[in-house]
Amino acid sequence: MPSSTAATAPGRALPASADVVVIGGGVAGVSTAYYLARAGVSVVLCEKGRIAGEQSSRNWGWVRKQGRDVRELPLMIESMRCWHQIVADLDEDIGFAVGGVTYLAETAKDLARHEAWLESARPFQLDSRMLSPAEVDAMLGRTDRRFLGALHTPSDARAEPAKAVPAIARAAEKLGAVVLERTAVRTVDREGGRIAGVVTEHGRIACRSVVLAGGVWSRPFLENIGLSLPQLAVKSSVQRTTPAPRLSESTFGGVSASIRPRQDGGYTIARSGASRFDVIPAAFTHFRAFTPVLRREWRNIKLRFGRPFFDALGQRSWREDQMSPFEAIRTWDPEPDHALLDDVMRAARSLYPQLADARPVERWAGMIDVTPDEVPAFGPVDAIPGLFIATGLSGHGFGIGPGLGKAMAGMIRGEPAMMDLSSLRFSRFGEPDGVVAAGAV
Repeated sequence: MPSSTAATAPGRALPASADVVVIGGGVAGVSTAYYLARAGVSVVLCEKGRIAGEQSSRNWGWVRKQGRDVRELPLMIESMRCWHQIVADLDEDIGFAVGGVTYLAETAKDLARHEAWLESARPFQLDSRMLSPAEVDAMLGRTDRRFLGALHTPSDARAEPAKAVPAIARAAEKLGAVVLERTAVRTVDREGGRIAGVVTEHGRIACRSVVLAGGVWSRPFLENIGLSLPQLAVKSSVQRTTPAPRLSESTFGGVSASIRPRQDGGYTIARSGASRFDVIPAAFTHFRAFTPVLRREWRNIKLRFGRPFFDALGQRSWREDQMSPFEAIRTWDPEPDHALLDDVMRAARSLYPQLADARPVERWAGMIDVTPDEVPAFGPVDAIPGLFIATGLSGHGFGIGPGLGKAMAGMIRGEPAMMDLSSLRFSRFGEPDGVVAAGAV
């Protein structure tokens, strides 16, 4: 269940002003603050709880180009460059390693899906390729030809999420950013229709630009200021194991179980697409937009009416002098789906024999912010000049976060765009045919 705390004092004094205020201490917000500070921009990052307290420390830790929606690929290619630059600049180990990503094909349908993605990605000249059954067996230490092949991208990487995002936040502080934990932003302050500041639970910060990178909390924040965002939250459950033999440096994606080698010698194990969707009032508001996703993924999604129907993710409003939902729930810590994870563990032992003696030692869940077309909402909010958004990362956010932060920093500074990101624009949700079917694997 969500965990709550009473209002607390911020970790440091609230600045009176800044050029930019970033709302949200996940990978998107932290990366934006890092690149703004690197460019000499005065930036304050406000996090309602702790840095990377929610999905940015609870994800799988994959840093991948493979399987991306082609609309995300240019940004992800840049993000991979950012990861290498950031790792070189850090003075701490975040477990970043280039070991590749491999998607296994147990059926002809799996194989066709991977081959179709590879064809769609050819214009980007990646090092991705299809592996033969013999090559897959060699990677996994098998001889039974269980797999028809696999999709493999050697240059893809991994890192430890719980270490990486806080380390980038500390790097941003060294560059001059002010990072405030336990400081919820209740709303924005406007003058003449444009951004003039933010109102936090501890006071006002004057600024010219605001970046909303609030994950699942972005939708209620926007609704409270009169803007609509078709974004819902789904719960994903994950587990880590005791140390086990290293079968490969690659991470592996399988339909029934996906695994990532961990820095501690164990594995992070989960199932792609297996999520629980709590029905809340916003689900009815945006039902039509999400119908294609629900139809495509219905076998993997559990629907239920839960407490979130009535709590902070429900539709409500508040004034700047009232406690916000972001103060009521500092860190959302949902209960993992243990029955699902038991099944995933059984499947993992079957797919990867080296895990035969591994046992789960920790389980957790996180809430993923999902848009109808499963790609981010990114860029300016035309209705409020000075407001920018970086949300709806749809389970792909950890890897793409640094590139997104760099692009956002450049956009705020008025630099020429690194690439065409118009397909991710916030305004697409209000345009005819602006939301299209996802192209990810």
